[in-house]
Amino acid sequence: MRIETSAGPAEIELEQPRKPAFLLLLTHGSGGGVDAKDLLVVRDSALRMGGAVARVVQPYRVAGRRAPGSVVKQDEAWLEIVAHLRGRKRIPLIQGGRSNGARVACRTAVAAGARGVLALSFPLHPPGKPEKSRREELLAAGAIEVVVINGAKDPFGIPDPADAAEVCVIPGQPHSFGAGFDFIADTVTPWLARWC
Repeated sequence: MRIETSAGPAEIELEQPRKPAFLLLLTHGSGGGVDAKDLLVVRDSALRMGGAVARVVQPYRVAGRRAPGSVVKQDEAWLEIVAHLRGRKRIPLIQGGRSNGARVACRTAVAAGARGVLALSFPLHPPGKPEKSRREELLAAGAIEVVVINGAKDPFGIPDPADAAEVCVIPGQPHSFGAGFDFIADTVTPWLARWC
């Protein structure tokens, strides 16, 4: 489906049972798509547990751009997407994404009324520039529980375990996971179970 936002149209792939236990919104990294294997593993885990899953292609990607541009506009569009997908449903909202999508999910969690955030490959800083920390974006979720899953060899850094409810590290993996998908499923499944 397509949703019109103030930043242009977003494309949504929504899969849901008749009576979903929760709604999980997932989105991609800066230049990526919603078919990244880690996102699909999370989707499959959520569907097995009776959740509805919406994989969101953000407006800048629909327009063919690789970089999101204005953080303010990106977050405004995300909240418009959340409002549209939630509608009148009062089921728990969980949001997440990989890399840039994880940043969006953390920054907007409070405004969206999310109950939890899943941050895959949260980019703590640009490669080689730890002084340009994005820690405040991770902390923007406030009291909302954030689960981070990063690779041990991620050049974007790994968040401090004190800055999230859980920080899980996949040995030997870079920013884009090539393995460790069972680890992701094993981490996400019990975390999602609390909303079933």
